[in-house]
Amino acid sequence: MDLFEENTSEKKIGGGKESDQPLATRMRPGSLDEFVGQEHLVGEGKMLNRMIKSGVIGSLIFHGPPSSGKTTLAHVISREIDARFEVINAVLDGIKELRNVVAKAEHQKKANGKKTILFVDEIHRWNKAQQDALLPHLESGIITLVGATTENPFYSLVSPLLSRCQLFELYPLTTNEVLQMIWRAVEDSDNGLGFIEIDLEKEAAHHLADYAGGDIRNALNALEVAVLSTPKNKEGGVTITVDIAKQSIQRRTVRYDRTGDEHYHYVSAMIKSLRGSDPDAALYWMMAMLEGGEDPGFIFRRLFIFASEDVGLADPYAITVVQAAHEAFVKNGMPEGLYFLSHAAIFLALSPKSNSTKAIFEVADEIKKRGIKEVPAHLKDKTANKLASMYMDTGNASDDYKYPHNFPRNWVDQNYLPEELGQKKWFSGGTEGREPMLNKRLEEIKSGKKK
Repeated sequence: MDLFEENTSEKKIGGGKESDQPLATRMRPGSLDEFVGQEHLVGEGKMLNRMIKSGVIGSLIFHGPPSSGKTTLAHVISREIDARFEVINAVLDGIKELRNVVAKAEHQKKANGKKTILFVDEIHRWNKAQQDALLPHLESGIITLVGATTENPFYSLVSPLLSRCQLFELYPLTTNEVLQMIWRAVEDSDNGLGFIEIDLEKEAAHHLADYAGGDIRNALNALEVAVLSTPKNKEGGVTITVDIAKQSIQRRTVRYDRTGDEHYHYVSAMIKSLRGSDPDAALYWMMAMLEGGEDPGFIFRRLFIFASEDVGLADPYAITVVQAAHEAFVKNGMPEGLYFLSHAAIFLALSPKSNSTKAIFEVADEIKKRGIKEVPAHLKDKTANKLASMYMDTGNASDDYKYPHNFPRNWVDQNYLPEELGQKKWFSGGTEGREPMLNKRLEEIKSGKKK
């Protein structure tokens, strides 16, 4: 049966959709005019709006956060262009189910010329072979694909599939858009809660919309719980106060996926805030990750990297501060562990910055391009040099090595690189924090200056 097909054998609410369906499912828009949000796609004159109204729909990929309207929009498209709507869930279904859909689509096209839209939910869960199985059917025009994914399609979908589809990004609904759907559900007698006299306080409605974090499903389901669990008054109606709303949706929805785009976007924002010496922004993005369920160990690993990559020699002790904070975190756990995360992040944000440690990657590039040259004779192991001298009756190359501790300030002019590289340099000292002092010392001993 079609996912959105009404089962007339079931009891209905107000003559509308099935009574046992959640409110969010019953309130799913059935037309473009009812659709809320994604104005950048379906607003008047926008690309998807024009495609739908013209009836010329190619295969599409919708990518965006959960409850942003991907499934609903696919259903709306099928209704607007009067096409059959088939659903496959990539978590549960595979190539066998795809073949069944294609067989039915071929039959319907021959029988009445009707187009079939195949909606593949969570299409990123399909492996390469499963995604490739779609290609010939898209080429033949037997089905029109609408794929939905919460992942970045450029990472999760194969190139041949991407090249045959148009990509559209959906955004989380705004608070006002969620509010619009809440009030619509309160007033709708057929599919919503309008068959009950509901006095929904404005503050309560705003709390539901705000805490839903753009997730309309969360907001409507919380509204339904509030309405159905609240005792009716003498007139048979219910009053939803802000206290009832708070009980119905107690935790603010945080849009964060430890394996998705938000994971990389949030940590990128934290690192860039640290690099920009903004402790408040760094703490904000760190806390956003933690609220979303991020592993504190991952955050500490990024702080370790930052301590060397971006603070580096400007404050060589930064990495020891992070290490100490991490050890304290491990010993104490949460919630006190927030102090240690905060300690490390604020310290790094306030620290002077230097990226001179990146010299190692320039050296790596040199070696990749030109290979590793031979170790100069005077730098080779002295025992090996001594044995070579003894058995080959040659001079001991180690005799040419100058021991720095035998010279003033423990430094002597001597070449340490392969002869082919001469005096090539990759390291460039920074100008902040302690690093200028370290650079100054090097310049002084090279020039022979006294302390």
